[in-house]
Amino acid sequence: MSTTLAHQTVPVPNRGFLTRYHFLLRRLHSLTGVLFGGYLIVHLLVNSTLAQGPGGAEKLNVFQEQVNKIHDLPHLVAIEWMFIYLPIIYHTLYGIYITVIGQPNIARYGYTRNWLYIFQRITAVILIFFLLFHVLTFKGVLGGVMQGALIFKPDDAYFSTVKHLMAAWWIWAVIYPIGVLSAAFHLANGFYAAAITWGLTISRKAQLRWAAVCALIFFTAFGSGMAALVGAIVNSNVLDRTQQILGV
Repeated sequence: MSTTLAHQTVPVPNRGFLTRYHFLLRRLHSLTGVLFGGYLIVHLLVNSTLAQGPGGAEKLNVFQEQVNKIHDLPHLVAIEWMFIYLPIIYHTLYGIYITVIGQPNIARYGYTRNWLYIFQRITAVILIFFLLFHVLTFKGVLGGVMQGALIFKPDDAYFSTVKHLMAAWWIWAVIYPIGVLSAAFHLANGFYAAAITWGLTISRKAQLRWAAVCALIFFTAFGSGMAALVGAIVNSNVLDRTQQILGV
């Protein structure tokens, strides 16, 4: 009898695709987050050059110069889809799945990492709506009666961006400050978690050092985004005078 029992097959539950490939999908989620995070840092640093002003008659403004360099890249559309859109789409969809199946335990364990996990999920939801607004209005897909003011024009990058930000008070005073803050936190906290996920910061000392680096990443990203916003606000009077001169 004991021999028979020893060879009995234990039924294995039929696991779905997301469960079977959980490890791989989580690593891909982390990798796409790091990839998009790297792009986000560059994006915010470029945007921060808005603070340097619109330039003069003899020289393009710094922001326009950076935009020109980007749009002169060969196969730009393919690059955008491969390194920006596809990674963020996957990261977002799998992030939604993680949020749905997640079981927060801050009620029982109010540890710092548990709270950071909650904030990571909250900022993720905010970023979904912020990125949709940012991308779709810049592309001219959304905007309604303000569509003309919100669309981004690569050949007139500085003034079209300032016009976008200043189209309504709630854009520069509410949407972008909240969006930039959420992006900076999600970026820095995501980088911190990614290092643990990939086994790069195993010891407590390594995690503390990396936490300091991630704090610097947060302040750099947030500061760059806010510099762009403040620069647009400060220089919006230049846009107003230009529009009066041109009669637009």
